Amino acid sequence: MPKSAKKRALKPAVTPSKAAKLARSAGADPNKKTDAGSKQARVIAMLRSPTGTTVAAMMKETDWQQHSIRGFLAGVVRKKLKLKVLSAKVDGTRIYRVDGADSYKAGGRSAKPRAA
Repeated sequence: MPKSAKKRALKPAVTPSKAAKLARSAGADPNKKTDAGSKQARVIAMLRSPTGTTVAAMMKETDWQQHSIRGFLAGVVRKKLKLKVLSAKVDGTRIYRVDGADSYKAGGRSAKPRAA
């Protein structure tokens, strides 16, 4: 028997620490996407307010840097959650807010039928 086969045969499939972690996670709600008190949830709540929010306010709330806020808006809010991020400049300050989930379609280009 090759050495690698011996190691695979002797190694347990689930270690005790993994079993404990699986047991803890089994009680969690599988439909729940984020923790209600998480930084992401707080930022999304700020964006859902009718007045919107600024990058500076989001930075203060989360202790994230400016580029992390912008990446979160583009990657998570816009692409993953498919929310339309609206921005407007009010008195020289950029204000961000989100529109409803149904108003944005992800994917960019529409599919066109190709000629055969």
